[in-house]
This record gives sequence, C-alpha cells and structure tokens, in this order.
Amino acid sequence: TCERARERGVSRSRFSVHVANERTGESLLVDFSPDFRQQFLAADVPLPDAGLVTHIHFDHLDGLGNVYRLVDGLPVHAPAETDPATDESVAETIRDKYDYLEDRIGVHARDPFDPFETCGFEVRFVPVDHPPLVCYGVVVRDPVTGAKLSLTGDTSYDVPERSREALAGADLLLADAIVPASLCEHHPIGGRHEGPDGVARTFGTKHMTREGALALADELEPDRTRLVHLAHYYPADEAFEEPLAVDGEVYEL
Repeated sequence: TCERARERGVSRSRFSVHVANERTGESLLVDFSPDFRQQFLAADVPLPDAGLVTHIHFDHLDGLGNVYRLVDGLPVHAPAETDPATDESVAETIRDKYDYLEDRIGVHARDPFDPFETCGFEVRFVPVDHPPLVCYGVVVRDPVTGAKLSLTGDTSYDVPERSREALAGADLLLADAIVPASLCEHHPIGGRHEGPDGVARTFGTKHMTREGALALADELEPDRTRLVHLAHYYPADEAFEEPLAVDGEVYEL
C-alpha cells in the first residue's frame, strides 16, 4: 500500500478537515490532528479562525498544542454533554488538558443538535457511536447559499436516527470507513451490524467498514461521498478505489 501511495504521489495522515468560507474569508478546522502542522504546510491554506473537536482521542485532539504562538484568541467549539466514561464533557477535557493555552484559545461548550454560528456557518454536533467515549458527527451549513457538509465522525454503523436525519441530504458527506469488511475476521470480536447480504457494517465496535459507510451514504443520500479515516490495512489493490479519499482533496459546495 505504501508503494502504491508513493507511485501515485499521495498520502493519508490523521484526520483534520479545513472548511473555508469564501463568502466571509474565514475558515473552520474540524479536529486538530497530530499532523495538523504538516497538513497546513503541505496544503498552503490559512490558519483557522475557529476549530471544532468531535472527541478526545489522540488522533483528533492532540494537534491542538500546535496553535501555541500561531494564533491568538482561537475559538474552539466542543460538545458540552458529560461523558460517563470520563465524568466530563469534551469541552471540559480540552480546558483541563490544554490549560496552558488559556490565553490563546477560548473553549465554547455546545449542546448536541443545538445550532451555533462560527465563521459564517451554522454548525451542529450530532451524537454518533464510538464506544467507550462519547463522540460526535458534525453538520456545517452555509445559511446564505444553503450548502451543507456532513461528517459522520468516528462511529460504528449504529448512528442514532435523529443524527442520521441531521446528517442526511448533504452536498458532501465525509464518512468513517476504517477498513473493508473482509478484514473483520482479524478483529478479536469480528464484525457487527451485518446487512441483508451478511456483510459487516461495523469493524469491532468503534468504526464503520467501507461497506457500512457506503450503506449509510445510500440512506443519507448526499450529492457526493468521500470515505475517510482509512486504516493502513486496506489491501493495496483496494486502497485507492473510489470513493476513498486522500490528503489534500478540495471540494467546492
């Protein structure tokens, strides 16, 4: 797979999505990957005017320290719901873990499903299923143009119905698809949420399979779908098939 990536001149680093609002000239970053700094250098895009954090796993949060001496007064929006596994919300975890950034960022706690405004967008966090932690997908909508971006976040196929309704009908859907379902046999507990064809839509308990992500996309009916959060374990002859995404892709909505 690495050889095929080098041949194609592409890469896949850990998850961050840069959402630019051409109408206002602002930009929003969804999750702070540990690769955040290198991603911005490679893409040559402006630093974000605000950020979102979907959950507290390392690959989505631990790049936040890179904002030190880069930004001043960065609003960071995060869910306000208390996680039974940690006894605090995502927003509270960020405040505690990054207390040394208190003069650089402002953490704003947001209730699930409640829309808020940032960077000229209407944004909502929607609960998904990524045990044992609470985790959220994101809906970003331009209230002027009506353009809509939906991100499933890290999740199994067991996305709650209300969240599915919120994510549906997007111009672009970014869906978690960690591995093809054929690899479930290598997981200690196998696959779950089998479809009518018997193919697992969840790998273990935490992430959708490729087939699960595509099944969810069929239900949500976006105009376009890209599969993200892809593990290195995709077989080389499947790793770059459509609609699997790579770093640096750009979409206009």
